[in-house]
Amino acid sequence: MNALLEAPAAPSAKTELPRALVFCPRPSTTESVPVNAADGALVEYWSKAGTRGGRAGIMARLWWKRLAWRVVTRGSRWLKRILDVLVATVTTIVLLPLLLMIAVLIKLEGSGSILFSQTRVGLRGRSFRMWKFRSMASNAEALKASLSNEMPGGVLFKMKRDPRITRVGRWLRRFSLDELPQLFNVLRGDMALVGPRPPLPTEVERYKIEDRQRLLAKPGLTCFWQVGGRSEIGFDDQVRLDLDYIRSASLALNFILLLRTIPAVLLGKGAY
Repeated sequence: MNALLEAPAAPSAKTELPRALVFCPRPSTTESVPVNAADGALVEYWSKAGTRGGRAGIMARLWWKRLAWRVVTRGSRWLKRILDVLVATVTTIVLLPLLLMIAVLIKLEGSGSILFSQTRVGLRGRSFRMWKFRSMASNAEALKASLSNEMPGGVLFKMKRDPRITRVGRWLRRFSLDELPQLFNVLRGDMALVGPRPPLPTEVERYKIEDRQRLLAKPGLTCFWQVGGRSEIGFDDQVRLDLDYIRSASLALNFILLLRTIPAVLLGKGAY
């Protein structure tokens, strides 16, 4: 029992310590630490910031990168605008005989005006006058209060058999020919060829917060839901498709949507 309580004997000077306990000398602070090429380049880059020439070089590089970013972002908008103007101009010239024929038909059917203008909400809430061929009776707005809305959600007003639409107007609406005067809105810069459709101020008043994101893009003649069902698509789905376009907009996508608009207009699906 006494043997168990005795303190262990101190190791003799000749006793070898385990390898893990052998003293390892601390590396000298002057000893160089190996670095890879990337770290070396980074150290060299920031070491120049302490000199006047180095600071000037870093600022020049930052300025160049910002300029390149602005050219890429704004350049794409400028290119889109140039293409909008070119396509709208050529289309107007080519369709000029059709535009004149439509104007004559509207005038022969009634005594009202040939064109119809309406205040719409455009990019970032800016209001503008949008033009259309008149497809309804002259007192259409006064008759609206007595009609029932068939579009779910209550934001947009749509009827499949709207009694206010004239005979010529029904033909124009089926093939979206009443929208052709909006080519002049494109030339003025109020609209683009591709983009969400411009809403009425009364419709914007009913928008939820997420619906207002549609106003972050310039309104257009056609977009996703115009080629995928038009008035048969509910308002919530229209908003979802418009936001999908805003997030993925590109020149290639605009070209695809313009091509898909041609058969959608000729077939007249969902138009009323």
